[in-house]
This record gives sequence, C-alpha cells and structure tokens, in this order.
Amino acid sequence: MEKTPGLSTDVTSPLAAIVLAGGASRRMGRDKATLPYAGLDGEITMVEHIVATLKTRCSPVFVIAAPGQALPQLDAEILRDEVRGVGPLLATARGLHAAAAAGLDLAFVCAVDMPYLSVELIDDLVGPALRLHAEVVLPWDGRDHYLAGVYRTSLAARADELVAAGERSMRALIGTTDTQRVVMPEQRSLTNVNTPADLF
Repeated sequence: MEKTPGLSTDVTSPLAAIVLAGGASRRMGRDKATLPYAGLDGEITMVEHIVATLKTRCSPVFVIAAPGQALPQLDAEILRDEVRGVGPLLATARGLHAAAAAGLDLAFVCAVDMPYLSVELIDDLVGPALRLHAEVVLPWDGRDHYLAGVYRTSLAARADELVAAGERSMRALIGTTDTQRVVMPEQRSLTNVNTPADLF
C-alpha cells in the first residue's frame, strides 16, 4: 500500500457521506452525537454540526445510529443498526449499501466526533480515489484514519462477508483492499473528540 500525496479534483465529483453516530462513547461517558456544540447560529448537537458540514460537499448524507438512539431532526437519512455494540464495520457496510443504492460510487465515511472536519480535507482524498481508482483513500499522519476516508461503495458486499466471518474492525476491510494513503501533517480536521475539553 503506497503513501500518496494529495491530488486535486473537481469539487463537483459526486460523493455520498456516511456518518457513524451509534458508538458507545465510553471515554466521553455520554452519547457523542448529541454532545452540545457551539455553532455560528447558537448551540447545536455534534451530529447536526457534522451533517451541516458534510451537506456542503456530499449528497446524500446517511447517519448510522444505534437502535433507539435519540437524535435531533437532521437534514440526512437516518439508518439504524439492528443491535448495539457490534463495531464500525457493520455500520459502514450499511452505509455503503445505501450510498450504492442511491447511485453513488464513492462515499466519505467519518465518525460523528470530528467537529473540525473540513471540506478541503475531503477533496484532498477524493482526488486520488478518482485518479488512481483506489478502493479506499485514507489520510495518514503517522497513523491511518479509517473513519475519515473515501470508500468505494462496491466494498459493501466485501464488508458484509467480513462481518459474517466475525470481523468488527475497519482494519479488517482495509486489509483486503487497494488502499492509498494521503500523507498529511497532524491537523485539527482529523481530531476526534473524546472528552468535553477536546472541544476547546
């Protein structure tokens, strides 16, 4: 798997978004999706903020939630896992199926706890996906960011097979794909919020 510098692309390239919002959030001690976030127009929830950011670049946006998880009204399609605590791979597969059914070849997959996510970061990843026909493009800043990457929606069936075999982690899927890494410096856009203090 080659580390590849970022490549520009046409910002109008069709792209779905999949937000994984149903995690247990043990380190935070509460649901991250409904964590209060100080937006430009007042306090909103983290999931509302993430969806609003993604809507400026991606369509459609799918939010994968846990069974019974309370969410605010969102400008996105909410899909629910059938059971809790089964890891991100199953949720990603569900989102990839939905994005493929909507006619999209590519989807940006991210966690709900990325309040500083930028459209520029997303487009830095779409370029290699289009130019190199990679199945997955991940940011790499000394580690892989599995939940901040561009994925081919055709990977949905492969993810299903891995889940059926007992796999739960994104690493299992990445190990079966043509994955390109875009080398980036450590940056705020890739920050995952694990405590309320991380928001300041």
